[in-house]
Amino acid sequence: MRVLNPDRRPLVAGNWKMHTTPQSGVELARAIVRAGPPDGVDLVLCPPAIAVTDVARAVVGTSIRVGAQNMHWLDSGAFTGEISAPMLAGVAEVVIVGHSERRADFGETDEMVNGKLEAALAAGLTPIVCVGETESVRDAGGAQALITAQVEAALAGIGSTAAEPLVMAYEPVWAIGTGRTASPAQAAEAIGWAREALSDALDAAAAQRTRILYGGSVSPSNARDLLTQDGVDGALVGGASLKADDFIAIARSAVS
Repeated sequence: MRVLNPDRRPLVAGNWKMHTTPQSGVELARAIVRAGPPDGVDLVLCPPAIAVTDVARAVVGTSIRVGAQNMHWLDSGAFTGEISAPMLAGVAEVVIVGHSERRADFGETDEMVNGKLEAALAAGLTPIVCVGETESVRDAGGAQALITAQVEAALAGIGSTAAEPLVMAYEPVWAIGTGRTASPAQAAEAIGWAREALSDALDAAAAQRTRILYGGSVSPSNARDLLTQDGVDGALVGGASLKADDFIAIARSAVS
């Protein structure tokens, strides 16, 4: 077995978004277990909030970790419909923070992302912090500046020691759910920008130990080309994570 990034263990996370019920989520999780998660890669399943507990129970005794797709930045309060980090900590190990759909569709700001990251770390959760540019920003030549600003804002006031569990995901917004994918070279370049920003926001050692994933229409057919790029440490997978065989095929691309 050849690990593509031996200094940073690959991680492949499935973001199920607003798909699956608790019952169908359990069935999908069990199908992923049966499909054979490969050695040498961390797998994370992020079902809808209503299914997190059931999916977590379904993968007990396996190497698969379970995460949530979102959380509030405060521990408690009069916030109807929200879920806090302490609530998640008993059932999940991972949480996605700042996904582009949260930013675009629900007005999530850099300040909110920073608060969520801080709360996730305080609760012992592993945060997957998402950054990435829209098509108009890329076309205008502003991708690097935006990615740098998002990384710096997310980590404001958080030291390198506190941020040690951090995982980041670069997701070009123009490639999410569109069938378009950043070229392997574009993905590697943008992840390089994110790592440079991490070095500035934290320090060089933290930047080197932090896993940075690619997310944006990842599929079994393009995963290997993306995951063999320098600095790409795994994938944040959307639609393909809803099919057990496809998800496992992507995971295998990270270690073979």
